[in-house]
Amino acid sequence: MTWQATKQTSLKRIEAGDFRNRALIHKTLPPGVDGHAGLRQHAPMRPVDMQPIGDELAIKWDDGSESYLPLEALRRACPCAGCQGEMDVMGHLHKGPEQTLTPASFQLAGLQTVGSYAVQPMWADGHNTGIFTFDFLRRLAERHAG
Repeated sequence: MTWQATKQTSLKRIEAGDFRNRALIHKTLPPGVDGHAGLRQHAPMRPVDMQPIGDELAIKWDDGSESYLPLEALRRACPCAGCQGEMDVMGHLHKGPEQTLTPASFQLAGLQTVGSYAVQPMWADGHNTGIFTFDFLRRLAERHAG
């Protein structure tokens, strides 16, 4: 089957509501189209400033809103494979031994921007492999608001 035929088959499945191969969906749709509903996506929310204040990360978003995320919640939500584990091709979660977190685990030593879509915290205990997309960061902040 040619690439074009595969693409057409995938698009027909999407139109029919069949989302069995989500990876292929995102490869075959034009940029800006959401394979789940076929609708244009809104521009993602982006932080314009992030500063650690005490035991929280203060985030000012490009819509003018602000979020205050506890650093402990940020660290515990680290999406890296070492913290959350990773799935194999069969869908089995493989996770290493539980990590012992110390007070240094919740002290933010730095923040590095990753492209135009994420931020990578550096923690005082040396952990630095978690990449938080701005969308994930916003959802996490909303869960911890109030």
